[in-house]
Parts: sequence; C-alpha cells; structure tokens
Amino acid sequence: MSTPHFIEPLVQRSTPSIIAEKLRLAIAHGELAPGDQLFEAELARELGVSRGPLREAIQRLTQEGLLIAIRNRGVFVIEMTPERIRDMYVARAAIERAAAEQILRSGRGDTAAEALLEVVAQMREANRRHRIADTTEADMRYHQLLVELAHSPRLSRIHSTLLTETRICITALEDSYRFGDDRVDEHRAIAEALRSDSGSPKPDGQRRTLVDRLLVDHMDDALRRLSASEAEAPDADGVTV
Repeated sequence: MSTPHFIEPLVQRSTPSIIAEKLRLAIAHGELAPGDQLFEAELARELGVSRGPLREAIQRLTQEGLLIAIRNRGVFVIEMTPERIRDMYVARAAIERAAAEQILRSGRGDTAAEALLEVVAQMREANRRHRIADTTEADMRYHQLLVELAHSPRLSRIHSTLLTETRICITALEDSYRFGDDRVDEHRAIAEALRSDSGSPKPDGQRRTLVDRLLVDHMDDALRRLSASEAEAPDADGVTV
C-alpha cells in the first residue's frame, strides 16, 4: 500500500477565481436570480474587492455561459429557457456517459460504485425525511462524484458549469420539482451497474452498454420532470406557466 503524501505544494487560488466561485454559488442557489443584472460597484462593495478582479471573474462566468453580456445594457444572469434546459441535458448526458466509460475502461467500476452508493444512501434517507434541500444536495453530489471519479479535469470543469445550470432550474422550481423513491432507485441502478459483480457476470462491453443506457434514461427522465415542473410553476399572479 502506498503511503499518502501530505507535504506537497499548495494550490493558491487567484482572487478572480475566488470571486468567480462566490458568484457561481450565488447564481446556483438563487441569491442572484435568473435575469438579475450585475452592478460592478455594488458587487465590489459587497464582496470587499476591487473592480479589476471582479470584472475578470464576471468575464469568466460569461465565458462559461452563466452570465450574458448585452451591449449597452449590462451583464445579466442567464435565464434557463426550455431550449437551454434541453441543450444542458444533451451536454450533461455526453459528459456523464464519457465519465462512466472512462471509469469502466480504467477498471475503477467497483470503487466508483461503492462511493456512489454511499451518496445514494444519504439521498434515500433525506428523501425519506422529506428534506428536499438535502435530497437535492445529495443528487448534485452524486453526479459531481461520478464525473470526478473519471479523473479527467476537463470533464469535471465543463460538468461544473452544467451542474450550476441544473441547480438554477431546481432552485427556481423547488416548489413543484418532485423527487421520489423511483428517482433514488435510478441513481442506485447506475451505481450498481458499474460493479463487476452486478447481477450475473457481464463482459465489460455489456456493462458499458447497460451503464450507458441507464444514464441516458436517467437524463431523459430528469428532463421530463423539470419540463413538467416548469409547466406547473406559478407565475407572479399564481397562474401556471
């Protein structure tokens, strides 16, 4: 067994990187809501930073697609239209299927399954207790972990933005977005399919096919749920939109 190394170079994060992460979290959790305009002077004062690094952070999030700059108007938080939601799930499916493929090809399926099933247990317990926020957090953690276990920094970087967009949708629709036991079971099935001893022994090719199909079905189901929630969400006058 190799000895872990704790004495290693520290990764120093730049000020724009730290600011970008704070803004990303504010967007994900609705503190900066879809359609909100960002005002540099006000944000710089609230964050206690100068406008230079703030401007760089805003540019980063604009490049990621979480903010949109409109000429002669300003910078705004994106609004997740039905078209953007569908496109987001196309990209998420591609990233997560690639991550699962990499996990299986590298022989880490059993390790990944064990880690993911721990999150599924947390998800099931939160759902049993009707803790919507905790269930959502476990859901996000599951998908983040799935991609991290592929050990691909590029996949993780792209996926991070997609999860933020997913959270924007769920935060906006939290009163109508439903998360039942069947949803937990979908996550469990994907994790268990990664195992080499899942059900009857399966050749690697069959395991990859099964995991890929389960991920596609899972993404399609999530898109249907979000679309249904959006259709039922009340507008300012209490009318469904």
